[in-house]
Amino acid sequence: MIYADNAATTKLDPAALDAMMVYLKDDYSNPSQPYSFSRQSKKALRESREIIANVIGAAPEEIYFTSGGSESDNWALKGLPYTEKSQIITSMIEHHAILNTCKEMEKHGIHLVYLRPEIDGTITADNLESEINNNTSLVSIMTVNNEIGTVQPVSELAEVAHKHGALFHTDAVQAVGHIPVNVKETGVDMLSASAHKFNGPRGIGFLYIKKGTPLSPFINGGAQEKHMRAGTENVASIVAMAEALRINAELMEENEAKLIRFEKIIEDGLKGIDYIRNGGSDHSPGVMSLSFRGMDGEALLHRMDLMNICISTGSACTSGRTTVSHVIDAIGLEDIYAKGTIRISLGRYNDEEDAVVIAKALRKITGVNV
Repeated sequence: MIYADNAATTKLDPAALDAMMVYLKDDYSNPSQPYSFSRQSKKALRESREIIANVIGAAPEEIYFTSGGSESDNWALKGLPYTEKSQIITSMIEHHAILNTCKEMEKHGIHLVYLRPEIDGTITADNLESEINNNTSLVSIMTVNNEIGTVQPVSELAEVAHKHGALFHTDAVQAVGHIPVNVKETGVDMLSASAHKFNGPRGIGFLYIKKGTPLSPFINGGAQEKHMRAGTENVASIVAMAEALRINAELMEENEAKLIRFEKIIEDGLKGIDYIRNGGSDHSPGVMSLSFRGMDGEALLHRMDLMNICISTGSACTSGRTTVSHVIDAIGLEDIYAKGTIRISLGRYNDEEDAVVIAKALRKITGVNV
């Protein structure tokens, strides 16, 4: 099998699994307990927080563990002190963890503004500047789009938000562990991340909350996460997440060069085929959104699956849909191309031969001689 859907989820790093097993088999203590058996678990949480903070340029006390990107996004949007005049600005191409949360907040009287992207999927500072006002409480724009891979100018957008007195949150689920992310340099107030996108386990993530951000607790109960997110910590998964992120950060430059080379192999292999590559030149390495003229994305996916190649038709989180995705619709792609959109997302465990086979398979499916 060739797995080329790493933007949906990634293979667990063996070193992360090894780190995880210690806290599943042997050191199974509750880190909240005062006895000596819990000391190692307490230490593991502290060290994991430090590792994650170091990778993204944060302070350890600004890292809060969650169940993943969706919870982190919900917390960031729902936890602020809004008024009846409050406005949230986001974009039309956000992940559904943001968009559906925004829909829910609209029901409770919060005014929402959805920015339309440029054709390459970029949300510009000028676009934000034209819509923001003194009632804007929060701006939430993702760092990397999960369907087309476009990297947003987060620091510029955060600067605009702060100039108008608004907080800035970024869904960085597709960015952390793949491209350099530094919260101090970008100036964001909150950042969401999910371990299974960077070779960690599923069901664990974190939310960076800048010190002083007026965010309310998301889950009430015990004193875990400084009284901000109650519930006994998932120590095994937290340790594995930190280890996976540490390794990916160390390998980032090497992995980027490899994935860009694989992209080139696929693009060279598709010469002569009528298709469009979506997204801008500044994109997350390995994420390729391809729209084939006159084709059907679902049919392409199933034909590739019969060849034992796993890809996606845009966002895996909406894989049951046969209509054009909200991202492809928002960038205004012609319908004759839009319906034939697939997403290939390569990762650390892909190799050059995978890229060659993917290109050959697409040539065969589209009727172009191999």
